[in-house]
Amino acid sequence: MAETEFNARGVRIERFLRSVTRAGQVLIKDGRLELLTSNGREIDSAPVQSVRAGRPWFADDDQASATVNGTRYRLTLAQQDAAAQSAAAESGASRFLDAIRSARGRTGKD
Repeated sequence: MAETEFNARGVRIERFLRSVTRAGQVLIKDGRLELLTSNGREIDSAPVQSVRAGRPWFADDDQASATVNGTRYRLTLAQQDAAAQSAAAESGASRFLDAIRSARGRTGKD
């Protein structure tokens, strides 16, 4: 079992301009993206190869969009953990997008 490649807590997850959760979790593990509520209940998940991710136009630096199983989500990833603060001033959205690219590269080589 591989270790977690990306884990962000306290993420605001929105679908169609409606909030699904204000303190959710985004997890990339074993080549799979999972969107979870604050209770750990799964909102949606899919292999990273089938996820479209990017930055919405006219959005803040901490926002990203992800299309999972045909449903588009807006993710607001605030920098909260100490590791993120000690890293360069890279936003949570940038770290998320880098993790998606990295996970796709790993699953493509297997």
